[in-house]
Amino acid sequence: MPETPSAPVSKLRARPSATLHRGRAPSAVVREFTGWIKRESLPFWSIKGWDEKHGGFHERFDFTASPDVSAPRRTRVQWRQIYVLAHASMLGWTDGLNLALKGLECLLNRAWSPDGNPGFVEVLDPDGSVLSARRDSYDHAFALLALGWLSRASGDAQVRTLLDVVLAFVREELTDPKGFLLESLPPALPRRQNPHMHMFEAMLALAETVGHPDALKEAARYRRMLERTFIDRKSRLLLEFFGDDWKAVEENGASIVEPGHMAEWAWLLRKHDQMISQPPTPLATHFLGAALSAAEPVHGFLIDEIDTLSQPRKLTRRLWPQTELIKAWLAQAETGAARADEAAEHLIKQMLKTYLAGPFAGGWIDQFGARGEVATALVPASSLYHVFVAAAEADRILG
Repeated sequence: MPETPSAPVSKLRARPSATLHRGRAPSAVVREFTGWIKRESLPFWSIKGWDEKHGGFHERFDFTASPDVSAPRRTRVQWRQIYVLAHASMLGWTDGLNLALKGLECLLNRAWSPDGNPGFVEVLDPDGSVLSARRDSYDHAFALLALGWLSRASGDAQVRTLLDVVLAFVREELTDPKGFLLESLPPALPRRQNPHMHMFEAMLALAETVGHPDALKEAARYRRMLERTFIDRKSRLLLEFFGDDWKAVEENGASIVEPGHMAEWAWLLRKHDQMISQPPTPLATHFLGAALSAAEPVHGFLIDEIDTLSQPRKLTRRLWPQTELIKAWLAQAETGAARADEAAEHLIKQMLKTYLAGPFAGGWIDQFGARGEVATALVPASSLYHVFVAAAEADRILG
């Protein structure tokens, strides 16, 4: 693996991706990655991923490519599939816009205000009945992300109106007096940085897709929360869980850290820097380096959890942290950082040979154990979002 970038960030300059590799041939490994997405993964999740009997998207599959027809359906996963289909349709990678709109129709009929209260419920039974009526802030961040891209892809005025309805619900019902997101309605503990990260992502998407007038101001607010609240002052690592007073939850003198989220924030911070024409922030480079300290030595994959003492907590390796690390390296490459593009290509190649090599065409192995063994027999639909965004970013920057 290439080393963590060590050049002073003040000397790095963001460049448009179109000029990043002028004179260099498009990356062969990126072509392989995007080809896999277009020819195998998007067709599978668009056809077999849709429940023809009940409507809506299946939550997960087994290794024989059979859906788990009894699995409860999280609305966040429905939103993720809608987002992927809308964005991929904009790229010309799939003809999935009508299916995305069908998914939205199912959610509106089943998950929006079934009890007379506003907001989308958290979990549905496959037949559409409500299993959990909580209104979760994480879910609504993905609703906004999906609605932004679906509004742009479809040009449908009703989708655009719904976006503003959901945004108003988040502001009025899911935001506390200090501006932080509530975990849910009813409120729950612990409180997490993660919904705020995805709301930051959603605000960037609303600025990018529909030019929402408040989106960049809202994004700046969530970024300040990261800088002031979500970073451990001693270790400078990203904290995950908090009490109601926003003090970090500790166990045996340390708090949980997820390397994948540090990589994800690195990518998002770089994206925000570009959108507001700001020089690359040192914090993104710091988060990338901190995430890499939790990489296993064989492939360079991130383990699932460490703590603020930099001790490993979970040596398992989910798929999604690897896609976030790829995106972080790609964002670093856009600043002109030496060898960042090579690092991204290396990880894509390793991911294609491992996670994306099975168990069926278009699917993935979602987690490996500490010794490299397969650690799950399920293929969750939720990971399509992570894999697709990594492919889209790789194609934009190196393709």
